[in-house]
Amino acid sequence: MVVTNVLHRDPTDEAEAFLRDREARNAALRHIIEAWDEALLSGVHPEQMASAMLYAAITEMVGAHGEAAVADMIAGLPERIRCGEYTLYEQRH
Repeated sequence: MVVTNVLHRDPTDEAEAFLRDREARNAALRHIIEAWDEALLSGVHPEQMASAMLYAAITEMVGAHGEAAVADMIAGLPERIRCGEYTLYEQRH
């Protein structure tokens, strides 16, 4: 009889899983950027594209995790935005 410790995790497996997840997210981001660029070239305004992508992302997350979990996640966004986590460049006033 083989007894395995379900609480023990191999750090190598976790590192590999992290890298696979990061690679998958990077691939997804590349697809989104391509779609974004294509939409801009066809005349869609950046604000319209951003609004549509936010809607699509939130509806997908709600479908996967439920309203309460997504609402809790989104509740933390204002502070993260104010701290500059989503600022890629300085805005001109």
